[in-house]
Amino acid sequence: AALDGFQIDVQLSIMSFLSPQDVCRLGSTSCYWRAAVQDPLLWRYFLLRDLPSWTSVDWKSLPEEEIFNKAFSEVSDNALYDYMAAYKRSCPQGRRSLKSSRPRYEAVTSFLQSLVTQAEPRFAMFGPGLEELDNSLVQKMMTCPEILLVAGLPHRQIHGIGSGVSFQFNSNQKFNIVTLYSTTSVERRRAREEQAVAVNKMFHQENSTVGSQQAMHYSVIAQVKKVCEVVDGFIYVANAEAHREHHRQEELARILAMIDPALGPPNRPLLVLSCVSHVGVRRIPCVYVAHQLQLNLLHQPWMMQDTVAATLDGLLNGIEWLLEEANCKSAQ
Repeated sequence: AALDGFQIDVQLSIMSFLSPQDVCRLGSTSCYWRAAVQDPLLWRYFLLRDLPSWTSVDWKSLPEEEIFNKAFSEVSDNALYDYMAAYKRSCPQGRRSLKSSRPRYEAVTSFLQSLVTQAEPRFAMFGPGLEELDNSLVQKMMTCPEILLVAGLPHRQIHGIGSGVSFQFNSNQKFNIVTLYSTTSVERRRAREEQAVAVNKMFHQENSTVGSQQAMHYSVIAQVKKVCEVVDGFIYVANAEAHREHHRQEELARILAMIDPALGPPNRPLLVLSCVSHVGVRRIPCVYVAHQLQLNLLHQPWMMQDTVAATLDGLLNGIEWLLEEANCKSAQ
């Protein structure tokens, strides 16, 4: 028995040097290896090792937070956590394969939808990543036609707030982004220079007491409420820079105020851009940011995508997902 245990440890040690894809291929060679490669300790190692490098995560693939906090020997629901299934569901390669394996009739439906002229979808964009970073995400979006083409400047008003900027994605799909700032440009600039937090004028704070603790709750001002009522989805720009101080509980409360189902359809998609100023800045992995923001509490589709303001790296991946979700909702 001791020898068998030693052999198993050696096998696991060897397999840990393989990629998860190679381990899966090894499991297809025989019944013995199929059982061996399903070892939960091996896949827990893969999951905790690899997830900090994943650049996106969504509402279907976010690993449960307990995998970070519980020791391997602990059990959940009287069974070991299925780390292999969690890895396959969460890793970008697994998500891409699930997307590409959708039923043929769904692909045909999407093609037919693309032939029908639809209203230009509108999205409300907000969040601290718009204002706290050294590089402006919005300015870069406006001045990089090789990445994202500006298709139209504001020409009308939504109850006192600019209608936003129209962009063109993949040469055919147009969409509109209404950017909502917390305060004026002068106040934002002063806050950045003084490294202070500007007062957010988009929200009314309404604290309440739950048990012995004070719960944070916000509602949006009237002008922002009108925007929330007409948009097809939301873009939240989170500050993912590791050296910054973050107030994630407060951020979640403001996200919930914006996506309040009382202001519009409850299933509108939310794209979260986990943003840093430039490539050299150390970032918080997007899976960790998703847990910090408690996105698992949301009831509508969401996706978090790593983004770099200076280069727009990752932005188009998020926009593509958001447009697909918005088009699916409008077709239902």
